[in-house]
Amino acid sequence: MLTQRQESILKLIVMEYIKLAKPVGSKLICKELNCSSATVRNEMMLLEEMGLLEKTHTSSGRVPSEKGYRYYVDNLMELKKLSGEDVYKLQTVFNNSQLELSDVLTKSLEIIADITSYTSVVLDAKSHDNKLKEISVVPVNSEILVVIVVTDQGYVEHKNIELKGVSLEEVSKTVKLINELIVGTPIDEISAKLEFEIKPVIAKYVKQHELLYNAFYDVFTDISSKNVSVVGKNNILKHQEFGNVDKIKSLFSKLEDRNLLENIEETNNDINIYIGHENKMSPDVTVIKTNYKTSKDEGTIAIIGPKRMDYDKVVNLLDYIKKQIEG
Repeated sequence: MLTQRQESILKLIVMEYIKLAKPVGSKLICKELNCSSATVRNEMMLLEEMGLLEKTHTSSGRVPSEKGYRYYVDNLMELKKLSGEDVYKLQTVFNNSQLELSDVLTKSLEIIADITSYTSVVLDAKSHDNKLKEISVVPVNSEILVVIVVTDQGYVEHKNIELKGVSLEEVSKTVKLINELIVGTPIDEISAKLEFEIKPVIAKYVKQHELLYNAFYDVFTDISSKNVSVVGKNNILKHQEFGNVDKIKSLFSKLEDRNLLENIEETNNDINIYIGHENKMSPDVTVIKTNYKTSKDEGTIAIIGPKRMDYDKVVNLLDYIKKQIEG
C-alpha cells in the first residue's frame, strides 16, 4: 500500500504525462507538493522499484508503467464533470427522435472521437430477445432471390442469395420447413439449430438440399453476427506513441480485423478499463468499454487510445452515453 505522499506523486506524474506526453521530473513535483527535491527523488525511486513508474532512456524524469496506470485507475482517478459544450453536442443527438439507435450511437461516438482524439468502436449485437417471426422469399430473376427475415421485435433484414438451377418449388419447400421448425428461435441460436436439427429434415424432403441449406445458413449467420463500426480510426495518428510506422500499420490492421473487433464485446454491466497487455487489441493501447441494453437492442461501446489516455474524461463520457441509451 502506498503512502499518501507516494499516491500524490504517482497521481501527479500520471496526470502530467497524460497531458504533455513528456517524462515528469522532480522539479514539478517539488513545486506542487512543497517537498524537497531529495525527498521527491527518493519517493520516485521507490515507486519505480514497485513497478509503478518507469525511467526513460532520454530523460531523468519518470513515466507511468502499466501497473502505475492501473493503480491510478483503481485508486486515484476522479471523474471529470462533462463540460456544458460537450453535453450540448451529445444532447442534440439523443434528443433527435428521428434517428435509429444505430445512428445515435455512431453520431454520438463521432462526437466523442472529436472531443477526445481517440478511436471509438460500436458492436451492435442482435439481441437474444429477437426471435424469428417468419422468413419469406421474393424472386428477382431466375437465379437471384431476396430473403426477408422478420423478428418478433419488428426487426426486418433483407438478404440477396444466388441459386443457379434451383426450382422455386424447392425453395418454397425449404422456406416452409424453416418457418415450421424454427419460428420463435432467438436469432443468435438459429445457425446452430439449422446445422444440427434442420439440415437432416431438409435433406429428407428437398432434392437440392445442400445448395439451399448453405444459402439459408449463410443468411442467418450474417444476420446474427455483430454489426461493427469504427469511428475516428485516423485519430491514432495524432498521438506520438504511434509515430512508428510499423506500430501504426499493426494497429490499423487490427482495426480492420472483424474477428478481432468482435472480441471487444463486453458482458460486464460496468465500465471496464483494459490497459496495455490486459486487452486483446494491442499492448500499446488502452481499451475502455461498456455494454448497453434496451428492450430491442444490445451491444458494446469501446474507446481505444494510447495508454496515456484521459481516463477520467473517457469513463465519464461512456457513462453518460450508456445512461442516455438505456434511459
